[in-house]
Amino acid sequence: MEEFFDILNENGEYLNEVQTRDKCHKEGLWHKAIAVFIINSKGQVLLQKRSSNKKMWPNMWDITSGGHVLSGEFGFQAAIRETKEELGVNLDREDITFIGSVISNNKKNDILDKHFNEYYIVNKDIDETKLKLQKEEVSEVKWMDKQEIINRIKNNYDGITDKTGCWEYLVKYYDLIENNK
Repeated sequence: MEEFFDILNENGEYLNEVQTRDKCHKEGLWHKAIAVFIINSKGQVLLQKRSSNKKMWPNMWDITSGGHVLSGEFGFQAAIRETKEELGVNLDREDITFIGSVISNNKKNDILDKHFNEYYIVNKDIDETKLKLQKEEVSEVKWMDKQEIINRIKNNYDGITDKTGCWEYLVKYYDLIENNK
């Protein structure tokens, strides 16, 4: 199924233009994406391992769920949809908290990925053994604690995606929570 995205200018303003995923990635057109981190009551983050057939960051540990914001969607709607598609987890609008946004500009192979990213936190205890993984996207999941994530970041993103904005916002969120205890 072909995906269509709303095109933005370099300031994040809508251009009233819709293009296909392929055209966006071939021509480097700005569009929106989301990232979701599910954090359990132990403070661990549920991470997914990207499948081996992914064009970008195959076999790397990544955010809980994420993806593109489809044309006509808001970021929170994409966060709910992507989490359901990738992990089989149902979320409501009240489950997710927006924590920030950043732009990213990645070039990997023939993909020019220019995103306005929105980051969301979900506080939820989930039995990872009961998740319904979208095999073309996700090969496995596991819980990882803050210190392991920080160690991996410091060690040149050892085994995790080098999506700097995602990890920076997660660490900032952890710091905020710890400072407000």
